[in-house]
Amino acid sequence: MVTIQDVAKAAGVSPMTVSHVINDHPHVKAETRERVLQAIDKLDYRVNVAARNLRTGRTGTIGLAVPEIDRPYYGQLVAKIIAAAAKRDLKVAIEQTGASREGELAALALSRNRLYDGLILSTVGLGPADTDLLKVDFPVVILGERIFDGPVDHVAMPNVEGARAATAHLIEQGCRRIAVIDGPQRGEVDVSSLRHDGYREALEEAGLPFDPELVAPIDALTMETGAAAARRLAGSGIAFDGVFCVTDTVAMGALRGLADCGIRVPQDVKVIGFDNIAEGAYLVPSLSSVDPDHALMASTAVGFLAKRIAEKGKNRQVAREFISRFSVVARESTGGVDRTRPASW
Repeated sequence: MVTIQDVAKAAGVSPMTVSHVINDHPHVKAETRERVLQAIDKLDYRVNVAARNLRTGRTGTIGLAVPEIDRPYYGQLVAKIIAAAAKRDLKVAIEQTGASREGELAALALSRNRLYDGLILSTVGLGPADTDLLKVDFPVVILGERIFDGPVDHVAMPNVEGARAATAHLIEQGCRRIAVIDGPQRGEVDVSSLRHDGYREALEEAGLPFDPELVAPIDALTMETGAAAARRLAGSGIAFDGVFCVTDTVAMGALRGLADCGIRVPQDVKVIGFDNIAEGAYLVPSLSSVDPDHALMASTAVGFLAKRIAEKGKNRQVAREFISRFSVVARESTGGVDRTRPASW
């Protein structure tokens, strides 16, 4: 086996210099770096990652477990977390939990087996009754709305506040019969229940009555169910002039469902979503949405985890909680001017 000493001898440098090159140390002269890289290539040197991990106690990799990678929201969140981790010289291993409790427990097990230095876990299946399962001996940061007051650090969206602002935006645009497309209200705390609460608070603050007939529950937050819910609303004979969708993915489907029924957006009905995924700006009409600042959420989650890794288990009893800021992005679907495109278009 070729050793680091062999590479150093071939390049005419010290083993420490070879180590600096391997670890991308910034203070290595360009010509020295090139000479070392040529020696590595010529000798076919391979870093013994397992030995390095045993020596340092770290892998340089964190885990990221999300419910579904193929959803635009999670795909874009993953990209932002990878970018935030790269700034800290951390690699990210992605796990897909299938939005299930079992999948989330499996992701915890992988970290427990020391495959990762720590884990960012987006919870959908695990709930408040599972908080004891998070009392682990490795760093974990929770993303999501299912577990508050748990034993680990937690990064969440401003769900109630953002939904209230989205509904208030529809009211400001003249809507008085506002429907909501959200998940079933099972008495549990989740994205749908929190955003439903914000919707109702905005109606109450504006002096508008809550009408249960304007609630269109769906079993899964997908484009397909969003389209089906919009078609049900359109075919019900119930008057409505605005729709708040609990996610942009649902809102994208709702736009399709309303168009299928000959309902114009925003002329007949105004629509707003939540998440501000990139695709929303390129729909026709472009989609108004709540932007929860995913970049800030990603950098905060990675920062929390990196600090816990550096602490090596110290101060674990003090869990931190962060709720992101938000803004309402008004686009064509609520009658706004889309400022994401050049005026010359």
